[in-house]
Amino acid sequence: MTVGHLIRDTAFGQILRLITKNRVLQYPEEQDPEHWKQYLNREKSGYLAHHGTAEPPEDDEARQELQNARGLRIRDAEGDSPVDSRDSMATGTTMNEASGVMVDQEKGRDKNLIDWYGPNDPENPRNWSNPKKFFVTGEIVLLTFSIYIGSAIYTPGLMGVMAEFGVSQVAATLGLTLFVAGYGLGPLLWSPLSEIPQFGRNPIYIATLLVFVLFQIPTALASNFGMLLAFRFLTGFFGSPALATGGATIADMYRPSKQAYGLSIWGIGAVCGPCLGPLVGGFAVQAEGWTWPIWELMWLSGFCWVFLFFLLPETSSQNILYRRTRRLRKFTGNEKLICEPELIAEQMTGKDILRMTLIRPISLTLTEPMVFLLNLYIALIYGILYIWFESFPIVFVEIYGFNLGQEGLAFLGILVGSLVAMGCLFFYLHFYQEKQFNEKGEIKPEIRLQPAMLGGFFVPICLFWFGWTSRESIHWMVPIVGSSMFGIAAFLLFQSVLPYLSDAYPAYTASVFAGNDLFRSAFGAGFPLFASAMYRNLGVDWASSLLAFLGIAFIPIPFVLYIYGENLRKRSKHAKKDF
Repeated sequence: MTVGHLIRDTAFGQILRLITKNRVLQYPEEQDPEHWKQYLNREKSGYLAHHGTAEPPEDDEARQELQNARGLRIRDAEGDSPVDSRDSMATGTTMNEASGVMVDQEKGRDKNLIDWYGPNDPENPRNWSNPKKFFVTGEIVLLTFSIYIGSAIYTPGLMGVMAEFGVSQVAATLGLTLFVAGYGLGPLLWSPLSEIPQFGRNPIYIATLLVFVLFQIPTALASNFGMLLAFRFLTGFFGSPALATGGATIADMYRPSKQAYGLSIWGIGAVCGPCLGPLVGGFAVQAEGWTWPIWELMWLSGFCWVFLFFLLPETSSQNILYRRTRRLRKFTGNEKLICEPELIAEQMTGKDILRMTLIRPISLTLTEPMVFLLNLYIALIYGILYIWFESFPIVFVEIYGFNLGQEGLAFLGILVGSLVAMGCLFFYLHFYQEKQFNEKGEIKPEIRLQPAMLGGFFVPICLFWFGWTSRESIHWMVPIVGSSMFGIAAFLLFQSVLPYLSDAYPAYTASVFAGNDLFRSAFGAGFPLFASAMYRNLGVDWASSLLAFLGIAFIPIPFVLYIYGENLRKRSKHAKKDF
C-alpha cells in the first residue's frame, strides 16, 4: 500500500486532482496511453452487441446465434488489442469494436464494456493488500464508534437536562430515543444512495458526518427543550450511514469467507460506543455539566471527519468502475465506453429508486418470515441494551452508591464479554466455518446461524444473573460479571444474523440491512421510555426476569431457521435458493 494510492480515491485526493486538472495522483491509464485497453471486456461487449445485456446467453440456441454473429476481429499488429472498426459492413450491419460481434439491429447495443482488467486488478477493493484493508477497516470502526457513542454519552446528563429545561425524566429521555430513532430512519435514504454508482459510499460518509459534527453546536447551545430534541433527532439521522452502510463497506473489501472477520471487528466498534458513552459522559457531566458530553462528541466526530477526509478511499466497486469509465470516455473521446453499473442505473426509474428506498426495506421485513423473525430477535437485544442505560443508574447509583463516572465503568462488563465472544468466534470461523465454503466462495446461509444458537442462551442467563444479584448484600462486581454475558449474547447474535441475511438475500442486502436497522432502532428508541418505571414498579429482580422470559421465548428462532430455513428460502420470491 503506497500513500499515493491510498489518498488518490479519498475525498481530499479527488479534490486535489480536480484542482490540478489530474496532473497529480494519476491513474495508470493517464500515465500509459495504451493501458486503458486492458479494461475492455471483449466477452461481455459481445453479449451487449448480440442481445443488449452483459449477461451470457441463456440457452444453447442463443449461444449458437452469438457464435454465428461473430465477425472478423480487426486487430493491431500484435493481435491483442482492437483498433478502429469499420462502421459499415457490406450487409449494412455494424461490428462491435471490442468483441468482433455483429451488432443485432433489434436487441443489440454497440457498446464497449469497461471492467476489471482481470481477477487481480489492484483497483478492485477485494484485491487490495491486507494492510490497506485493515487500515480502512480501522477507519470504519472509528467512524462507527464516533457515531454510536452519541446515543449513550447523552444519558449521564439527564438530570442536568431536567434541571435546565424543567422537564420530567421521561421527557429528558427523549434526547436519547430521538437520536436512536434518527439513525433508524436515516438508512432508508442513505443506504440506497450509497449503492447508486454515481454516488458511491465516500460522498455519503463525508457529507453526512460533516453535518453531524456541525449540528452538535446548536444541540449544546439549545435555548429550549424543543430545539434540543430536534437537533438530537437530526444528528442521529445524519450520523446513520456509518451504522447501516459500514457493514457494506466491509463486504466491499473482503471475500465471503473472510467477511465475518471484518464484520466482527466492525461490530466491536459498534459495541464500544454504547459501552464507553456512559463512562466518558459521566465524568464529563460531573466536571462541567450536561452540555460537556455534547462538545466531546463534536471533537471526537470532528477529528474522525478530518481523518476520513484525507485518508478514507472509496470502497464501492460500482463507483470505482463508474469513475474509471468516465475518465476513459474523456481520455479517449469514445462515447461507446460503458460499464455494468451504468447499464443497471439506466434501467432504474425514479419509481424504482423510491421503491428501493422506502418500500422494499419494510416490505421485506413484513413479508419474509426469516427476515421478520431475525429482525425481531435483534430488535429485542437492542432494546434491552438501551433499557440498561436507564436501569444501571438505579442499580449502581442508588443501590451501590456509585457516582456518574463510576457508573459508566459498570458498562465495561458488556465490552469485556464482547471481546471474549469475538475471540471465540474467530476460533470457530477459522477452524470450522471457513471449511464449509464451496469452490465458488459460497456457504449455505443456515450455517451462519450456528453461533446464534449458542448466543441466545446467554440472554436469559445474563438477565436472571443481573436482576437477582443487584442488591446491597452482594458485591457490585457480581452483577457486572452477569452483564458481561449480555456482551457475549449480543455479539454472537449480531455476527450470525447479519451475515445470514447478507447471504440469503444477496440481491437485496442494502434493503434488508436498512430494514433491520429500522426495526432494532424502533425498539432501542421505545424501550428506554418505560424502563425506569418498569424497574421501579417491578423491582430490579422481576423487571430483569420479565426481559429474561422474553429472551427464553426467542431462543428457538435460530434453531427453527437452521432446520427449516432452506425450505423457506426455496419458497421465497427474494431469497437466494441454490448454494
